[in-house]
Amino acid sequence: MADAYATYPSLRDRAVLVTGGASGIGASFVEHFARQGAKVAFLDVDDASAAKLRVSISGVPHDPLYVHCDITDLDALHAAIDKARAFVGPVAVLVNNAANDARHAFGDTTPADFDRSIAVNLRHQYFATQAVRGDMRRSGGGSVICLGSTGWMKKNAGYPLYAMAKAAVHGLVNGLARELGRERIRINALVPGWVITEKQRRLWLDAEGEAEIARVQCLPGYLMADDLARAALFLAADDSRMCTGQSFVVDGGWV
Repeated sequence: MADAYATYPSLRDRAVLVTGGASGIGASFVEHFARQGAKVAFLDVDDASAAKLRVSISGVPHDPLYVHCDITDLDALHAAIDKARAFVGPVAVLVNNAANDARHAFGDTTPADFDRSIAVNLRHQYFATQAVRGDMRRSGGGSVICLGSTGWMKKNAGYPLYAMAKAAVHGLVNGLARELGRERIRINALVPGWVITEKQRRLWLDAEGEAEIARVQCLPGYLMADDLARAALFLAADDSRMCTGQSFVVDGGWV
């Protein structure tokens, strides 16, 4: 991270849990929190990417912990959170990042597809938040950051189940803000636009996409994972102590 960007003293030694943290935006979350001096644990199923990430993060006060976990398996999710807690301590920051934006056609989807999409894109956010609530309450507060998406706002075709789940993240945040707020637990949606990760470059960024970014985004250039991570740092730090029940859109001015 460049020295020009903010550091947050309140994040030093703070216990942070990131779901889907092995690659893409999630990997940037893990690195940025670790470089702030936080104690970071992250969950994923991509062991190879997780190993590369841990090697790449050096010179930090606390080496991140990787826990292999299929977050669609709620028993496994709870066991992984327990393992993370034993390593980093009571969770003070939860980043509900794990998701899968695989393309699919409305006419071809089945009830099983529906259930799988909800499980990977929404359900774990609800139950991971439930699992760390006690940690945060006993610590006098905490921050939950739920990853949304502008994809449903733009009425994009090609992933109706994903769009539905991501729209529901806003309902989850609004539905919990008051109840958790009484316990000084903040919950916000961090809403990315088109973040150009390696996966996006490989699968979907083509000449037409380049032209669309240039035409529609208010700010020139690519939106990168680091841009989301820096916003997450603010939402996790004490600097955002009176921010809850909100949607923080980071999209270069697209929507």
